[in-house]
Amino acid sequence: MTRKKDILAVISPDEAVVVLNELVKDPEIRKRAEEIAFAVVSDVDIDSVAEDAFFELDSIAVEDVWDHSGATRDGYVDPGEYAWQLFEDALEPFEQHLHKCQELSLVKQAKHQCMGILKGIWRFEKESKSEFKDWAVDAPGENMVRVFEEWKKKSNNPKDINEVKSFMDSLE
Repeated sequence: MTRKKDILAVISPDEAVVVLNELVKDPEIRKRAEEIAFAVVSDVDIDSVAEDAFFELDSIAVEDVWDHSGATRDGYVDPGEYAWQLFEDALEPFEQHLHKCQELSLVKQAKHQCMGILKGIWRFEKESKSEFKDWAVDAPGENMVRVFEEWKKKSNNPKDINEVKSFMDSLE
């Protein structure tokens, strides 16, 4: 039987995981896969992270707040609390990457990821014209503090902590 299509281009992500798990049973392929995974995880650029975080926050539609808050059959959902949740949900993938870098002892990359998240939040607070921003007024400032404090808990280098503090101060 002749294949006319690239099967790897059409398999689902779940199927790709099965293929990868089989491939990495070979020690040489596993070593190369680990090198690629390390390169992907350790590629952290402050400005790219900031741009992506800003975009995610700026893309939150105020209609989501309106559609999912207020009186519901299960009670009442406060619009401000729901907006806050949407804000944190938008940051979650960036924070997950930060924690992954910390777990892998990628100190510099974790610091840069933190700085990128902080800059993205700051840009949202200063530059966004989104109506959503009016529903999450305190979210940017408080989440900047939260992200910094969570990163700092696992950072044991005073120089890095001071660098990130100075970075935050330079944003204002």
